[in-house]
Amino acid sequence: MSPLTYKSSGVDLEKYEQAMKKLPQWMHRTHSPRVLPLDGGFAGLFQLNFANKLFARSYDDPVLVACTDGVGTKLKVATAVGRHNTVGIDLVAMCVNDAICCGAEPLFFLDYVAMSADDPQLLEQIVAGISEGCVKAESALLGGETAIMPDLYAPGEYDLAGFSVGVVERSQVIDGKNIREGDHLVGIASNGLHSNGYSLIRKIVFEFADLSCDTHIDELGETVGEALLRPTQIYVAMMNRILSDPTLRESIHGIAHITGGGLLENVSRVLPDDLQARIERDSWNVPAVFSWLEQLGEVDSDEMDNVFNRGLGLVLVVTEAGIDELRKQARTAGLDSWVIGEVEAGEQSCWA
Repeated sequence: MSPLTYKSSGVDLEKYEQAMKKLPQWMHRTHSPRVLPLDGGFAGLFQLNFANKLFARSYDDPVLVACTDGVGTKLKVATAVGRHNTVGIDLVAMCVNDAICCGAEPLFFLDYVAMSADDPQLLEQIVAGISEGCVKAESALLGGETAIMPDLYAPGEYDLAGFSVGVVERSQVIDGKNIREGDHLVGIASNGLHSNGYSLIRKIVFEFADLSCDTHIDELGETVGEALLRPTQIYVAMMNRILSDPTLRESIHGIAHITGGGLLENVSRVLPDDLQARIERDSWNVPAVFSWLEQLGEVDSDEMDNVFNRGLGLVLVVTEAGIDELRKQARTAGLDSWVIGEVEAGEQSCWA
């Protein structure tokens, strides 16, 4: 009987080393002079000299902001399609889009990849996507961890977690306390499903309707796999420009990232207890993928509202004076926007 080795238990250290050698190029492309070189170190170094010109904004009393999230069962769609270079964008987006809700400038990102077996090609695809997400988020991919756990994940499966750290001036934290009755709600377009509701999506598409990833959907003009794998929109570049303008920044009283729970729940999270959002349902363009899913799965409209973003990835609570300039900035970023409602007295956000 041969002696037991790590490889015989499912962990191949030679393949692991091959995979690790492929990753620095994807990290380095995201680095700015704020990152201090430490290749091969046990951690990443990031300088916090907020007085220099290496940051999007200036800081006198900086507060660090931290967020973490994952991608969820959208990963199962990536595995079914055999395409893994976009879910990393989702991973970054789900974290940094949370960070900007308190007015933060995301600084750097860390990832955790857990896999069933050593697979250098798969890992590089995943990290390439994370790297692309960090470029879009104007954040450094500072480091990460790859864990090989053959007894915890089925063959071919993996999971992702991400961690974003940002900064905001203490006096400029956006926490909803300045929201007043009469403020307006401006919705910024999502680019589809983003990364929420995929347990329901998969049940509708692959179980109830018995479609495959290669099935072409005429009303969407693309395959099931293409529609379901479109990566989450990242709003950091737009918000960095907006929040760098003191006048425009002052007009923003609240920001909600529309994730699981839908519009009403996520907008309500940023409102004071005595105020509610009244949202005009027909005030924006809803992408066709939502009506397709609703009809395909015979899903109740209220359930759709509670699970999906319905075409709005970000909602900002703003004064009337800030609406035009805010929407101009969205257009500059290539994003549609709409005035979708107002803040009113009350305790239960509702559809108009």
